[in-house]
Amino acid sequence: MQARAYAAPPTLDDALALLAEHGADARVLAGGTDLIIQVRENRRDVGVMVDVKAIRELTEFTFLADGSLRIGAATPCARIYGDSQVARRFPAIIDSASLIGGVQIQSRASLGGNLCNSSPAADSIPTLIALGAIAEIRSKRQEREVLVEAFCTGPGQNVLAADELLVALRIPAPAAHSGAAFQRFIPRNEMDISVTNAAANVTLSADGQTFTAARIAIGAVAPTPLLVPAAGAALVGQPVGEAAIEAAAAASRAAARPITDMRGSADQRRHLAGVLTARVLRTAIERARAS
Repeated sequence: MQARAYAAPPTLDDALALLAEHGADARVLAGGTDLIIQVRENRRDVGVMVDVKAIRELTEFTFLADGSLRIGAATPCARIYGDSQVARRFPAIIDSASLIGGVQIQSRASLGGNLCNSSPAADSIPTLIALGAIAEIRSKRQEREVLVEAFCTGPGQNVLAADELLVALRIPAPAAHSGAAFQRFIPRNEMDISVTNAAANVTLSADGQTFTAARIAIGAVAPTPLLVPAAGAALVGQPVGEAAIEAAAAASRAAARPITDMRGSADQRRHLAGVLTARVLRTAIERARAS
């Protein structure tokens, strides 16, 4: 691995100044669980590593007055899934955060880093999409917000400009009578890349018998993780039951645009998109009824 410059700015303004100065030659180092490997294998050219782990605003999470959850982009996954309030109010976040690598990785890896790495198979992105999460982005030039469903633009690519930094993820407060869930399929029991994954977020009527809102997202079946509007539309207004669940699963299968690689075939991934959609819907329904 080539020698590279290293900077550990103490404040967000300092970090933004470094990104403005170095542009595409700089790369943000949060957990580093992807970046360091990419640099070591010469798959990413980095002149300056900007370590943001000491910036408080990027490593904290808080519940806002409206019930939404704001997670600093560099907050380690282990801190998130270890919080009882997050587990109670946003269990789907726990589903994802507890699966990103092993325990050692989770002590470093972050949801923000997982999003910025922008892998089609990332295990946090479908959950963030299903929950309607918003990415807060800053540079010295501007501040802007982007829905997570629009953040990734291709494998390893996203909307961030060279001088921009993902500061936080904001997840709207759960609606009454709502529930969400995430699942993945992997060849081994742990520490593997998803062959396919899926997340669902549903809102039910007060009696728990009818879908009133739904968002379904699937991953590892297209160049980017996908929101599947047709799957949500197949549920809204329908009685809660297997017929509606299967219609949503069919919509996910139809939306999938997978490839065949060493981890799975296109046909397998397309099939799994439907299977996992049905599974996460059943769990999301259970959670909605229990909420």
